[in-house]
Amino acid sequence: MPSSLIRGKYVICKAIDRYQVEMIEDGAVFQQDGKIVEIGSYADLSAKYQPDLLLGSANHVVLPGFVNSHHHVGLTPLQLGSLDYPLELWFATRFAARNVNLYLDTLYSAFEMVESGITTVQHIHGWRSGPSSSWSGVAEQILTAYKDLGMRVSYCFALRDQNHFVYESNDEFAKRLPPDIAPAMLEILKSYEMPAQDYLDLFVELWQNWDRNEGGRTRIQLAPANLHWCSDDALESLQTYSQKYGVGMHMHLLETIYQKVYAEKRTGKTAVRHLYDLGMLGPHLTLGHGVWLTEEDIDIVAETGTMICHNASSNLRLQSGIAPLNYYAKKGVTVGMGLDEAGINDDRDMLQEMRMVLKLHRVPGMDSLVPTAAQVFQMATEHGAKTTGFAQEVGSLEVGKAADIVLMDWHHIAYPYLDQDIPVIEAVLHRSKTSGVDTVMVEGEVILKEGKFTRVDKEAMLAELAASLSVPRTPEEEQRRDLSQKVFPHVKKFYDGWLNQCTCQSFYCQNSRH
Repeated sequence: MPSSLIRGKYVICKAIDRYQVEMIEDGAVFQQDGKIVEIGSYADLSAKYQPDLLLGSANHVVLPGFVNSHHHVGLTPLQLGSLDYPLELWFATRFAARNVNLYLDTLYSAFEMVESGITTVQHIHGWRSGPSSSWSGVAEQILTAYKDLGMRVSYCFALRDQNHFVYESNDEFAKRLPPDIAPAMLEILKSYEMPAQDYLDLFVELWQNWDRNEGGRTRIQLAPANLHWCSDDALESLQTYSQKYGVGMHMHLLETIYQKVYAEKRTGKTAVRHLYDLGMLGPHLTLGHGVWLTEEDIDIVAETGTMICHNASSNLRLQSGIAPLNYYAKKGVTVGMGLDEAGINDDRDMLQEMRMVLKLHRVPGMDSLVPTAAQVFQMATEHGAKTTGFAQEVGSLEVGKAADIVLMDWHHIAYPYLDQDIPVIEAVLHRSKTSGVDTVMVEGEVILKEGKFTRVDKEAMLAELAASLSVPRTPEEEQRRDLSQKVFPHVKKFYDGWLNQCTCQSFYCQNSRH
């Protein structure tokens, strides 16, 4: 691995607090063997070191690589035929998605992530039918794609041992369906039913092959898919494995108001209180979405050190609501940032997502607590890193950490004019675009240089992906497409009246004063 000196007009190392970042003007970072050796002024470091490579210039911004803390698929759901329905109805449309080569699919979204400065991703593998003996090969395709591209990935295979389609058992839901679709629907749902131990065995296999032995840029975590998808026995087993293997967990929770109602019906309390009573909360657990937490829930999350992953675009697109980010900040909760299935522009643009989060939570009032540029930057870097298995290695530019670095052209931010009183971090958050991302490094290796990937031929891979989907649908794909359309109204009917059962509405309202 060649050593390198990375120069910038501004080197932004990390957020100090909600309002400030640690920054060096006309600075540089020297890395050797993939680790940051020293950070300082360019004049001092250029005189001290003789690097193999000189990267950046006096017209670049140097940043830590961003972390996408919640990601699932390559081609977006919209590309595969699903419009932005409310989440529970959206599940029915996702049923019709075509079979896609997972290696190429993973590369597709990884290209977009890297081009927006993302160097680390939390990949949460979602739906997968049986047999479970095929899961290892499926996971290998995804992990190999990230490895070939050079990205870091924290991977988890989501455990589901119940309620695979709506928020009741597969058998009970099938009884609600007309005779012409019930058998086919039940057959497909039965293919998703796997013992929890199969998921745990897969985790151990992947941990041994990719995390413990492979190390480097791959970590393996655990993923209880959501409260409605997991029995208490499954949740407790995951907690045991998390402690035994010393790995984190990432769990979807309270993404929608319907999930809030489900928790009340199942447990007689909130989902957060139920997890707390099971002993699952703590710094090892990240809750994905967290839109419908109560004030008491947020207190519990803060007191236990549990983390949240905020997925603003996804929550807006699927009508899930707006997460109480300002209350998380008030209570000191560690919050990362995820692009989920896709951002507001139907892509994986972390720069766009940071602007979305910065602006979405600007509640009325001159003294209101609202997101700041430094806070959102920290969510996309240091706090996001904490939700992965790389907390000690990435998320900030510090001596001893990995050289996961993004170089951005300052000209594209400041030209033709930018007032000198605008703080640099504000300019980066408000004005940076993917077109300005010049170079991306992971562990000291340049994986994107002047907009070109160094390890993988992007155009060739995209052409291969396009060709693979240019053929007609298979009979099996046509069957699922037809079934998806027929079952859609029955899914909607299932949730009729659920909101009338909600014992309390959210305390959080953008247009009200508390």
